[in-house]
Amino acid sequence: MNDAPVSRLKHYPVTFFAIVMGLLGLTLALHSAGRFIPVAAAASGVMLWVSLVAFGLIALVYFAKLLRYPGAVIEEWHHPVKLAFFPTMTISLLLLSVALLESRPEIAGWVWLIGVAGQGILTIAVVSGWISHRSFEVGHLSPAWFIPAVGNVIVPIAGARMGFIEISWLFFAGGMMFWGILLTMVINRLVFHDPMPGRLFPTMVILIAPPSVAFVAYVGMNGVIDGFARTLIYSAYIFAALVVVQLPKLARLPFALSWWALSFPLAALSMASFLFGRLEGSGPHRDIGLWVLVILVIVVVALTLRTALAIWRGEICRPE
Repeated sequence: MNDAPVSRLKHYPVTFFAIVMGLLGLTLALHSAGRFIPVAAAASGVMLWVSLVAFGLIALVYFAKLLRYPGAVIEEWHHPVKLAFFPTMTISLLLLSVALLESRPEIAGWVWLIGVAGQGILTIAVVSGWISHRSFEVGHLSPAWFIPAVGNVIVPIAGARMGFIEISWLFFAGGMMFWGILLTMVINRLVFHDPMPGRLFPTMVILIAPPSVAFVAYVGMNGVIDGFARTLIYSAYIFAALVVVQLPKLARLPFALSWWALSFPLAALSMASFLFGRLEGSGPHRDIGLWVLVILVIVVVALTLRTALAIWRGEICRPE
């Protein structure tokens, strides 16, 4: 470990919260599988505790960074790529509220309210940052910019079940609006400009997340799987197919924290597939959900081990 602990704290990135999103995503995917595979339900309970511990530790260290190096946090806020990762904090709270909804509904309600308030504030702040006087280059744009939009469509997953219907539709509408706008911008960037740089290339997997999460949220609010819901889940499958084609290039890239972008989209796709399979009695969708879940487990285990090794070697939490 080459850097002193204090110096490493200064360079502790906000992108660490993407780890919490991935762990909570695995927790929820296992819970969805638990309706078909009893052992998955037990594993989901274990993963919930793992996620809580990881969330607490990551949040504690980042809060220490905020107190010790507030200028470094401000610098991240003004970073054209890292800015989009700040909502991962509130998205983690929203996912946690979903995970706690059945076992601890009273706690889930408070966690959801805090997450919604924070998500609303951060969405406005991030979008305001995008359209401010600062000049962004095309190379700054990546699928990571979807993160605030994804956070908004997560709101209804627990919100609708708790009776906050209008708030849920409000955030869903905002998330879908920004997803449509950003999707057009990202596709334009991918087609007509230079290839995505190596450190950002894993964020390509985030393309899968918005339609997958939107499917789960929409079905939760609407109560049925209609034509629009089918459009969402099959859009997610199309994006997944596009990502699969990029796997050989992804496999050649060196490890970075951005690799955690692989985890939550896979979890969202697995959850959407299990939900479709359960409500429509579709075996193929259920099988897709299961296979994606298996891949997700392998990915999360591999990323956890690789992240621990990177921390030990001092490969992360250092100046870029």
